[in-house]
Amino acid sequence: MLLWLILLVVLIVIIHFKFPYLLKDIQYGVQTTLVGYRLGKYAQSKPYFTVLDRFLELASKQPDKTFISYKDATFSYRETDRQSNRIARVLREHAGVREGDTVALLLSNEPVFLWTWLGLAKLGCSAALLNYNLRSRSLLHCFSCCGAKVLLAATELKDAVEEVRAALTEQEVAVYFLTETCDAVAGTETLCDRIQEASGDPLPSGLRDSVTFISPAVYIYTSGTTGLPKAAVVNQQRLWAMSHLQSITGVCSDDVIYVNLPLYHTAGFALGFTGVIERGASVVLRKKFSASQFWDDCRKYNVTVMQYIGETMRYLCNTPKSPVDMVHNVRIAFGNGLRADVWSEFLRRFGNVEIRELYAATEGNMSFINYVGKIGAVGRINQLHKRRFPFAVIRYDPEMEEPIRNAEGLCIECPLGETGLLVSRITQMAPFNGYARDEKQSERKRLRDVLQKGDVYFNSGDLLRIDQESFLYFQDRVGDTFRWKGENVATNEVSDVLTMMPSVVEANVYGVKVPGAEGRVGMAAVRWQEGVESDGSALYGALYRHVCAYLPSYARPRFIRIQSHMEVTGTFKQMKGRLVSEGFSPDVVQDPLLILEEREECYAPLTRQAYDAILQGSRKL
Repeated sequence: MLLWLILLVVLIVIIHFKFPYLLKDIQYGVQTTLVGYRLGKYAQSKPYFTVLDRFLELASKQPDKTFISYKDATFSYRETDRQSNRIARVLREHAGVREGDTVALLLSNEPVFLWTWLGLAKLGCSAALLNYNLRSRSLLHCFSCCGAKVLLAATELKDAVEEVRAALTEQEVAVYFLTETCDAVAGTETLCDRIQEASGDPLPSGLRDSVTFISPAVYIYTSGTTGLPKAAVVNQQRLWAMSHLQSITGVCSDDVIYVNLPLYHTAGFALGFTGVIERGASVVLRKKFSASQFWDDCRKYNVTVMQYIGETMRYLCNTPKSPVDMVHNVRIAFGNGLRADVWSEFLRRFGNVEIRELYAATEGNMSFINYVGKIGAVGRINQLHKRRFPFAVIRYDPEMEEPIRNAEGLCIECPLGETGLLVSRITQMAPFNGYARDEKQSERKRLRDVLQKGDVYFNSGDLLRIDQESFLYFQDRVGDTFRWKGENVATNEVSDVLTMMPSVVEANVYGVKVPGAEGRVGMAAVRWQEGVESDGSALYGALYRHVCAYLPSYARPRFIRIQSHMEVTGTFKQMKGRLVSEGFSPDVVQDPLLILEEREECYAPLTRQAYDAILQGSRKL
C-alpha cells in the first residue's frame, strides 16, 4: 500500500513538472464544452431562449437584488424590468416600433442605455450601438448602414444629431431624445414624459415570437481594415457566446462587475453588461473611465471583478502611489491589450488579482483566453478547443499584404515561434455573420483555399505567434488599421477626411509607435495643393479645425509630415512601410513635421524640445 502511495506521489510530481498546465487545460476544456452544450440547448428551445429571457428569469427569481449601480443610485432587477417595460411600451405605441425593426442608440454609459436595449429586446427588435464620438459623415454612415428608421439619442449629444438631422429627415428617420428637453434640435421629440407616465407592467411575450438564434441582437461597429466603420452583425447566438466569457473566467452570481468601457463597444456591452445578466450578478456603471477615481469606486461599490483595456491599466499604474493601493476586493480582471511590463507592474502595485487576458474580434468567429495567467500572452492553445474551432497561424507578406502560398496555391502554416496571420475556419459551429449591408467588405474577411482546396477561413487581420508552450502572443495588426486610446482607427477614413480639405491633395495615414504608450499614435503624410503656402499658421489652424470637425479625438493625426510627392507601389497603392519605420523623429525625417497643439488649437512645427519631451514621457499625446 505504501509503495502504491509513493508511486502515485511520484507520478503526480512528474505530471506537474512535465505538464504544469494540464489541470487548467482540462478545466478550461470542460468549461467551454459546457458552454457549447448550453448554447446548443438554447438553439433547440422553442421559443428561442435569449439573453432577455435569462434577464426575465432573474427578475422573477431575485427581484430585489441590485442589478445596476450608477453614481449614488441603485436599481434592482425588478426596477430595471419595469423601466424597460415603460420604454418598450412607449416605443411601440408612440414611435411605432415593431418586431424585426432596428433602432439606433446614440447614448452614453447610463442606466437608460441598458433599459432601452432590454425594452427593444422585449419588442423583438435589434439595436445599432452608435459610437457617440463620431460626427458628421461617419455618424451618418454608421446610422444608414444598419437600416434603422428610429434614432434614440441623449440630449447631451444634440449637437451631433443636429449635424446630420437634415440627412435623417430626407431618409424619413424619426429622432427621439430620451431626456426631458430637445428644444435645441428642430424636428425631434422627447420621450421622457411619456416614459414616466407609461405602465411598467409586463408586455406580451408574443411580441417577439419570431426571434431565433440567428436573429440580429445588436449591430456593433468596427473599423476593420479599410474605409468607414462597418456594422458587425451580432446575432442572438453570438451574443450568448460573448456573454459566457465571464463564466469561463470564474465570475459568479455574487460578484459585482465594474463596467467603465463604452457600452457601444463589444467589451462594455457583451462581455460586460450581458455577461452580468448571464451570471445573475450586479453591474457598476460609470460614464467614463477615471484613473484617479477608479479604486475609490471599487471600494465604494465593493467591486470584485473589473474590465480593462491595455490603456486603462497603464493609466492606473501611472497614478500616484497610495498606502491603500491594495485595499480593495477586486479578485478578477478581464480584458485585452495588456502589455507585459504593465501587467507585472499592476500585480506589484495592486495585489494578486487574477488577470484574464483575452483575444477576440467583434465580427470574428474565434477567441482565446489566457486562463493560466501567463504574463504577456493573449491566450493558450487548448487541443479540445482547437478541434471544435479550427484555426491556423499562416505566413504573411506585409509588403504584398497577402498570405504566402505554396506551389499548390495553399497557405503555409508558421512553425512555433514565427509570427504570422491568424485565421480561423468558418464552420456551422463557428460562423462568420459578416457586416450589415456590406457584402463586399464581408467577402474581404473571408480567406479561401487556406489549408485545403475549398475551405474558407476568417481573416483576423492580426499577426500572432505561438511559443513552445502553446501560448499565443499578439504582435501587430495588418492592413490599414491601428489602435490608439483603446479605439481602432481606420486609416482610409482619416485620409478621406484630410483630403476633403481643399488644400490637401493627398494624404497617407498610418500609426507610429511612441515609447511608453499603448498602440500607435496617428500620423499623416500630406501633399499640399500646388501654390498653397506650406508653412503658414493660418493653414495649420485651418487643418486643426478641419480634423476636429470631422474626426473623434483618438482618430486625429497627432503628427503631420509634409511631402512634395507620395511613394506608391506598381499598383498605385500608397507605401507606408518606410514612413512607419521613420516615425516622427526630426533626426530621421527630412520633411517638415507638425504636431497637434490642443491648447493653441492648431498644428505647429515639431520642435526638438517637444520631441524630447514626448520620448521622456513628460509630454502626453
